[in-house]
Amino acid sequence: MQLGLSVSDSDVSSFTPLVVLELADDTKAEAITWLLNRIRDKQQNGGAELLVNQLLFPAQDDQKPNPNVFVVGSTLQRLLNGAEDVGLFKEFQDGTMRGFTYANRESFKDFNGDGEGFLSDAECQYIIKHELDTLRAKNEEHVPGYPKLKLYPGKSVVRRLQSKGVLIQYFPLHNKEDLKRLSFSWYKKFKLSLQPLDDIRHYFGEGLALYFGFLEYFTFALVPMALIGIPYYLFDWEDYDKYVLFAVFNLVWSTVFLEVWKRCSATLAYGWGTLSRKKAFEEPRAGFHGALGFNPVTGREEPVYPSSKRQLRIYLVSVPFVLLCLYLSFYVMMVYFDMEFWAINIYNENPDIATSILLFVPSIIYAVVIEIMNLLYRFAAEFLTDWENHRLESSFQNHLVLKVLVFNFVNCFASLFYIAFVMQDMVLLRQSLATLLITSQILNQVMEAFLPYWLQRRRNKKVHKRMRRLMGDKELPLLGQVQLETEMNTYLGTFDDYLEQFLLFGYVSLFSCVYPLAAVLVVLNNITEVYSDAFKMCHVFKRPFSEPAMNIGVWQLAFETMSIIAVVTNCALIGLSPQVKAYFPESDTQLILIVVAIEHVLLAFKFILAFVIPDVPKHIQVNLAKLEFDSLEALKKRKILEATET
Repeated sequence: MQLGLSVSDSDVSSFTPLVVLELADDTKAEAITWLLNRIRDKQQNGGAELLVNQLLFPAQDDQKPNPNVFVVGSTLQRLLNGAEDVGLFKEFQDGTMRGFTYANRESFKDFNGDGEGFLSDAECQYIIKHELDTLRAKNEEHVPGYPKLKLYPGKSVVRRLQSKGVLIQYFPLHNKEDLKRLSFSWYKKFKLSLQPLDDIRHYFGEGLALYFGFLEYFTFALVPMALIGIPYYLFDWEDYDKYVLFAVFNLVWSTVFLEVWKRCSATLAYGWGTLSRKKAFEEPRAGFHGALGFNPVTGREEPVYPSSKRQLRIYLVSVPFVLLCLYLSFYVMMVYFDMEFWAINIYNENPDIATSILLFVPSIIYAVVIEIMNLLYRFAAEFLTDWENHRLESSFQNHLVLKVLVFNFVNCFASLFYIAFVMQDMVLLRQSLATLLITSQILNQVMEAFLPYWLQRRRNKKVHKRMRRLMGDKELPLLGQVQLETEMNTYLGTFDDYLEQFLLFGYVSLFSCVYPLAAVLVVLNNITEVYSDAFKMCHVFKRPFSEPAMNIGVWQLAFETMSIIAVVTNCALIGLSPQVKAYFPESDTQLILIVVAIEHVLLAFKFILAFVIPDVPKHIQVNLAKLEFDSLEALKKRKILEATET
């Protein structure tokens, strides 16, 4: 049944398609009609007041196309009103960033005429997503055609349909011309210059732009470490005592690096209008379930789930499972050491080229096993965190990050800690660190760059071949684009990208005084990472919705925690050096006390430095204070005006 106009009727050309909405192919006709009417209905009637049309794909020989694919757009007036509803910040005529209001639209920079081009594609798509997500049930008891799919007043319709599998996916469409320009300036030509962060933000939104900003900043911050590490590696390799200075520099660098990043992050967020933007009220996750109850905050009926049940699931199931996984990680580590000793014994019995190569085999196998274990654990952690039934997406992400970070930290670094502080074998530590780092980087490049590129090329060829066979000489670019993007992989967010950088930061900050080339390897890795990640975002994944962000969130805390652990690790490595031990030939206790004292002094210095360096630059603090003052003055004037009128 045709519920909208087909592309061949050219109705879609009456508006710019911004978002694709795909329902299950067996969705009941009355449910589709009801949903489309709700999307098109006026806001005062509880609708989203958006434009939506159906895409009809020609029948195929091998499979029947899904008839329930729709494109969603909006009028410019509706988008501008929506920009005010979501609290979008734009640049004012005086250069400050202010919350957009339609009444004062002429006072905003770059607002010309009717406002065409004032909002970026990413902002328009974010507004449409917000309107779809906040499309709420009115008096319907259930979704039409689905008596068991209950609704209640105030419930998000889209999230309800998504949680029950009626709505398969909805995603923003790529803009071919903008994507082509961004690709050319971002990664299609190799150049030693900064990334076009403003263009990335304009196309993908602030959350993704902040990740690429952090990746770029981290890479540049590693250059001093790399430049110092190269001569250390070339000239003083066996003299570990000389690395005491390198370890001290490492400690100062890790603190300054993170504090200066906060300032850079605040500068970027202010320029993008997200630093002072209020966080939107969080709706329950699509997968959240529970008995119907009353929300005292919103005054609406919605599922409620007792916190005590969630805590029981966490402490009686999730925590024991994580501990079991950590035990397995330690067990695998001990197997690795058995393999390492076996290889060393063979080399000692017959030292030649073959046995010297054999020395690296256990570390390579262990590095591959670590990556496999991390991947399997990630799936298990996601399943467990979903099973814990967190109400909010932010709570879900925080618990998932904690589980994954704990396991990945132990899995990746436990063997290095054991070699450094139990075996106290610096030669083996250097070899293991180098092998683990290089192997993990090679595996990541294969999994993140070469494999996605190859898979996407195959998928593109299949889709283009299918569309040519079906359409013949007809030029229907929208159908082909939607068909292609519907089959693309969904980008799951910056979680894995930040996790990779977190682990690389650990390799550099924890043990690089033993292997100074670690910073060099990470710089080279991150240069290729920029290009591979840029390609993936532009051509492998569906375009993600823009996510407003004022910083890198929980990852800032994760990196700061790693830098504190680095202080302890590097102080301990300094205490183990023969040069330092020579000063205390008869008293290990005195050495330990002095090392602990130095560690406390360095930690105190670290926290003082963090306190002294402001998180937000002074000029931005002044601008934010001015904005707050202007808001208070405007409120006073409005109250006085209302008083005089009454």
